[in-house]
Amino acid sequence: MSPPLPDGVERRRFDGRERLATRGEPVYGEPQDEAGWRAWDAGRSKLGAMLELGMDVGVDGGAGVLYLGAASGTTVSHVADFAGPTYAVEFAPRPTRDLVRVAESRPNLFPLLKDAREPATYAHVVESGLDCLIQDVATRGQATVALRNRQFLAPDGRLLAAIKARSEDVLSDPEEVFDDVLTELRSGYEILDTRRLDRYHEDHLAVVAEPRTEGAE
Repeated sequence: MSPPLPDGVERRRFDGRERLATRGEPVYGEPQDEAGWRAWDAGRSKLGAMLELGMDVGVDGGAGVLYLGAASGTTVSHVADFAGPTYAVEFAPRPTRDLVRVAESRPNLFPLLKDAREPATYAHVVESGLDCLIQDVATRGQATVALRNRQFLAPDGRLLAAIKARSEDVLSDPEEVFDDVLTELRSGYEILDTRRLDRYHEDHLAVVAEPRTEGAE
């Protein structure tokens, strides 16, 4: 049996089939029903794919979120629809401009033009003790990014990461890449679940983890 969806996320019917949905202003041309629910396209969202595959993300409605790699706001807009304060870090200026427009109708969404590899540059803005760190960055050293940003998570918070094999190493076998990333992540996180996302996103691994307590093996 699949775990329950976060509060504020439902399955609604669009075009004759049941799809994930959140309630908010449309962002990327997704269909919206008369009640204001808009379809969440798992083919354009790693977190949406995790939910479609039945992963227990452990995030509830109203959660405080730090989102790394927000791009133009496709996924983070859905997150902000059901979450609490949502800090959205994006490195590139062009998609950040789109992200700012997405935030106009979401007062709980805070776009930050920053580098996720350098959390010290936004530590004065982002609160600590957040419920969730969502990571979807296209860079080498994805485990390092997650470890550096662990400081913002509550002890019982969750890391939800989409690991891109080709961003780490174009030539190596994805499984080997994923093994290396998970090994590094375990220095600061306990891995709760992993799932290949190839049904929706080729050569991606979804990771659900929580901060490792001091002294834990």
